[in-house]
Amino acid sequence: MCGFAGYVGQVDNREEVLTNMMNTIVHRGPDSEGKFIDDDAALGFRRLSIIDLSAEGDQPLYNEDRSKVLVFNGEIYNYQELREKLIEAGHVFTSHTDSETLLHGYEEWGEKLVKKLRGMYAFVIWDRKEKKLFGARDIFGIKPMYYAQMNGTLMFGSEIKSFVEHPKFDKVFNEAALGNYLSFQFVPTNETFFKGVFCVQPGHYFTYSNGNLEIKRYFEPRFTGDTDKSLEEVEEDVEKVMKESVEMHKISDVEVASYLSSGVDSSYLTYLGQVDRTFTVGFDEGKYSEIQDAKEFAASINMKNDAKVITPEEYWDNLSDIQYYMDEPVADPAAIALFFLSQEAAKKVKVVLSGEGSDELFGGYNIYCEPLEHTGFDKIPMPLRRCMGWFAERCLPRGVKGRGFLMRHGKTLEERYFANATNIFTEREANRVLKKGCKPGIQKVTAPLYKRVQGKDPVTKMQYVDLHLWLVHDILMKGDKMGMANSLEVRVPFLDRKVLELAQTLPLDYKVRAPKTKVALRGAAEKVIRSKTAEKKKLGFPIPIRVWLKEEKYYKIVKEMFSTDAAKQFFDTEYLIGLLDDHKAGKSSNEKTDNSRKIWTVYIFLVWYDRYFGHGKPVHPEWKDPRKTVAE
Repeated sequence: MCGFAGYVGQVDNREEVLTNMMNTIVHRGPDSEGKFIDDDAALGFRRLSIIDLSAEGDQPLYNEDRSKVLVFNGEIYNYQELREKLIEAGHVFTSHTDSETLLHGYEEWGEKLVKKLRGMYAFVIWDRKEKKLFGARDIFGIKPMYYAQMNGTLMFGSEIKSFVEHPKFDKVFNEAALGNYLSFQFVPTNETFFKGVFCVQPGHYFTYSNGNLEIKRYFEPRFTGDTDKSLEEVEEDVEKVMKESVEMHKISDVEVASYLSSGVDSSYLTYLGQVDRTFTVGFDEGKYSEIQDAKEFAASINMKNDAKVITPEEYWDNLSDIQYYMDEPVADPAAIALFFLSQEAAKKVKVVLSGEGSDELFGGYNIYCEPLEHTGFDKIPMPLRRCMGWFAERCLPRGVKGRGFLMRHGKTLEERYFANATNIFTEREANRVLKKGCKPGIQKVTAPLYKRVQGKDPVTKMQYVDLHLWLVHDILMKGDKMGMANSLEVRVPFLDRKVLELAQTLPLDYKVRAPKTKVALRGAAEKVIRSKTAEKKKLGFPIPIRVWLKEEKYYKIVKEMFSTDAAKQFFDTEYLIGLLDDHKAGKSSNEKTDNSRKIWTVYIFLVWYDRYFGHGKPVHPEWKDPRKTVAE
């Protein structure tokens, strides 16, 4: 696990520029660093030692004649199998790392290498003879990779903040991304909030030569639902493939631990992994803490559990630094909690297992039940439902019971469903709060995705959309950035090529039977863990934002931010403060209301904007190695 940064193009003081870029990502790899610099390209690497702890694992890595150079972030879990094939083909290895397998694999198979990989990865290979750069990102988007082509230079790296250190980089805010951000709570495309900076999409690779950048897709998930096996047989297959995946994700020369909530995903992984340590965080707010349930489960399978109660003060006091590490604002309150969870784990281990991806693959989100419920209401002719939805959105006060239901069912699935997040801004609301308004963008983002799954059942359509949007730009982004902020590798065994191959064959009935979700996965889990955990309804990561925003202390903090010049530049601040006041009072038009998600989405953006654009270059937080802050 590591991070990398680099560029192709001419610039003065080449090594100094690369060093400055690398220094911004020291948190991704505090164990060692490496550089490659020639007249055309510069590649920098920061290493967190996980496999092959010796210096043999340092990067950049070279092939036999040093004509090709690699920097790589991630883990290749089938590297030993690929290594054997490459040795048989005559390649000579100088280390036992998975990294070197990529280098020789590219020599042997070229661009077809990516179709053979099982793991999480982002990497680039510089061909010194052909002066060509090749790069790729894993099929799920577990590991990040960004690029910017500016002023005759291609910059690339694990985090955008490294680009700010390059003299050819033009740091310009991409205001066009703000509208979709308000609805999705993240930027849902390959664009970013930095104009001219893009992310390489999951399952894509690129080549760059002679100033020309070409990007191609090499993988696409295809849900067939074509199994002819019984549910019991499928449950056995789930258990088998998950055992194998967990074993592969445990390949490491250091201890592997696990995150643990009170839900089925992390609990099942913890049991299968038979780890020694588990980690949990929560809040001292009753229903906003899963600590007690997690401790009870850990005790039931004889495992240690380290738990931390996050105080409101430390949650709020760290928001600016956390937005720095995120690179871009993600208004999911769980991202901040994940920072503290990673921080606690990093005090004792370098690697943890986490349950991301099970909901997208096995049908786990509660909202997936919605198309299978209320089928009687959906028989009402669509023109009439559209009128009811229009009336509900424009005439009923926020918070009125049934308003959201009428709004959603006044649209087709393709029109209404775009992400798992709820209670964020509709396009109409986004246009109301933005000073310049925003062009309609939600369906522009989702329509191409829905087109690829025409004819599929509604749950499969929702899964496909979430795999490409919610999972990539929210779940995995915060998982990587918050783990790496604390020099912690987060591994996600559900997001495995073999697990996906099985999940793609599941028919609707093996995924969702409203109100039950993840039917096959829960069945497999219940064979080995207690029913209370296996059957628990999905909770998410509960954060008391709604409660805090009613308190005078945090109300004032947010109101002050909503009154800044930056806020006035982009938003109708009178409208924003009205949302805040209504939320604090608990009423809007004599009805209870909860504006917390809308308020939080705007507030987090403003915290991020202040850090990256309010004071020139963003100030690096004082980074401390978490492994050296607590004695064993």
